Amino acid sequence: MASLQDIRRRIHSVKNTSKITKAMELVAGAKLRRAQVRIESLRPFADGMHELISEAAVRSDSLGAHPLLERRDVETTAILLMSGDRGLAGAFNASVLRRALDEAAEERAKGHAVVWYVVGRKGAGSLRFRGAEPAHAWTGFTDRPVYQDAEQISHHLIEAYGERVFDRLVMIFNHFDSPLVQTVYATEVLPVPLPERALELSARDRAMQGELLFEPSPEDMLEALLTTALETEVFRALLESTASEHGARMTAMRNASDNARDLIDRLTLDMNRARQAEITQQLLEVVAGADALS
Repeated sequence: MASLQDIRRRIHSVKNTSKITKAMELVAGAKLRRAQVRIESLRPFADGMHELISEAAVRSDSLGAHPLLERRDVETTAILLMSGDRGLAGAFNASVLRRALDEAAEERAKGHAVVWYVVGRKGAGSLRFRGAEPAHAWTGFTDRPVYQDAEQISHHLIEAYGERVFDRLVMIFNHFDSPLVQTVYATEVLPVPLPERALELSARDRAMQGELLFEPSPEDMLEALLTTALETEVFRALLESTASEHGARMTAMRNASDNARDLIDRLTLDMNRARQAEITQQLLEVVAGADALS
């Protein structure tokens, strides 16, 4: 059994750890509230962007002519993995990495090569540890991303797609459902996906839908919107991932604080038992000494 001094030292250590985890929980909670406001503000804009592209695509006479809409025979698949720069967030980084590795295994089973793009130090480090060097990694902004970060990522990916570095791009990230629940999503972002009705309608079917005036033309709108749509999709994923990370970290730190309290209670009980045993032993020694003198 541990000595009374050892138990007291351990209780003191656990209490200090509990203070740290409680502070981290409060910080993560404050950051989560700000991240929630940002993602909830962006979602309607992103949905509206998809609707606008859908309407322009349905009425475009040159659907598929734009490079970002070009469907190719897939030989190389790119995976954009969105992780965090820091740990201590429960299964946040591990779950998205596991899904990305499963996606890569499925692509290789189809005979496709895989090229990696990573957001966040944790994802980049985990891939390098497994011998998969990312083609490009973006780090240092996952705690609070801005639109310029999404622009930088999108422009690099568009350039690589145009140079045929890959034929298909899948983005894997944590979608924020609630502070307790984050769901890993895998979304194809290049070529830019269009609604099935835009791909299936003939010219006659489009004409039968009625006249809808565009200024400028649907083709010119698609030219301007597709790049913006990709940037918006990447930015949305960045915000979803950030909110998910803060939610996961807040939950993990809350669980750590609860576990620390439980451990302190058990250690306090052990300390009281050890102290009681020590007092009992001292009383026995006093009684035995008194009996010996008498």
